Amino acid sequence: MPLFPDLRMRRLRKSPALRSLVRESHLDPGDLVFPLFIVEGKGIKKEIDSMPGIFHFSVDSLAAEIDELARLKVPGVLLFGVVNDKDETGSAALNPEGVVQQAIRVIKKAAPHMIVVTDICLCEYTDHGHCGVVVNGDVDNDSTLPLLAKMAFSHASCGADIVAPSDMMDGRVRAIRQALDGNGFKHIPILSYAAKYASAFYGPFREAAGSAPQFGDRRSYQMDPPNVREALREIEEDINEGADIVMVKPALAYLDVISKARDSFNCPLAAYNVSGEYAMVKAAASRGWIDGKRVTLEILGSIKRAGADVIISYHAKEAAAWLDEQA
Repeated sequence: MPLFPDLRMRRLRKSPALRSLVRESHLDPGDLVFPLFIVEGKGIKKEIDSMPGIFHFSVDSLAAEIDELARLKVPGVLLFGVVNDKDETGSAALNPEGVVQQAIRVIKKAAPHMIVVTDICLCEYTDHGHCGVVVNGDVDNDSTLPLLAKMAFSHASCGADIVAPSDMMDGRVRAIRQALDGNGFKHIPILSYAAKYASAFYGPFREAAGSAPQFGDRRSYQMDPPNVREALREIEEDINEGADIVMVKPALAYLDVISKARDSFNCPLAAYNVSGEYAMVKAAASRGWIDGKRVTLEILGSIKRAGADVIISYHAKEAAAWLDEQA
């Protein structure tokens, strides 16, 4: 291999066109999914304090947002429901006229080609804020599974394109796959939050979704942050149970996990650029400490470079607009 001065690595960096020509990974609006928080009521579009630029929407206020996402060529949304009436089993999650169920129908009517992904978890619907049924002070894995399966079936029945279990109960992918297959929905993919860590980066989301645990924490079912081999076991198990896409969450602090998952498995891989990661960028940019646009695109590019095929991000809408400007 030639050495300097014959080898000059800077030759291919001298212009935007050259840099683009040899770029190893490419971020595109088509890689992005935008989370939406759907609330009860009418005429609501209210900014979430800890997540500037992200809003609570009532179902009747969704149309303009969906139109803008379609114009920006963002291919999909991830829906979270925020409800007023909660109980110990999260029964509102199964309401055929619940906010997510209504939102699915509205979005698919307004933008049939928009991919609607729905979060399958009870934490937004339970009065205790945990992701499953609580028995004797502990989240009971096996009694939670039928409820998750019914929730997934409810969303599929309303027109969801993909269901995404985020609860981290053992066996939930198999339970959901069996419920979908047994009720005429063999064609509906499962995007599994396969390696979801018990992260401190979720704080703003819990404000947005009203899902903070009322006691204890989620460390008994979400993954321990120092572990990576365990993540690969979780991903493999979910694939074996029927997951079509697997996810690593969070993304930025777990790029090594994304990379190892990409090297280990051939199925589509998603990563969630979570609320705390988003809020830190917005806070620093608002103070002029960083260039928010450049930092955002660099972060999203790093997630793509690490191996993610799909990036769920609160930056998706603005990033798509910036990428369109660069095209």
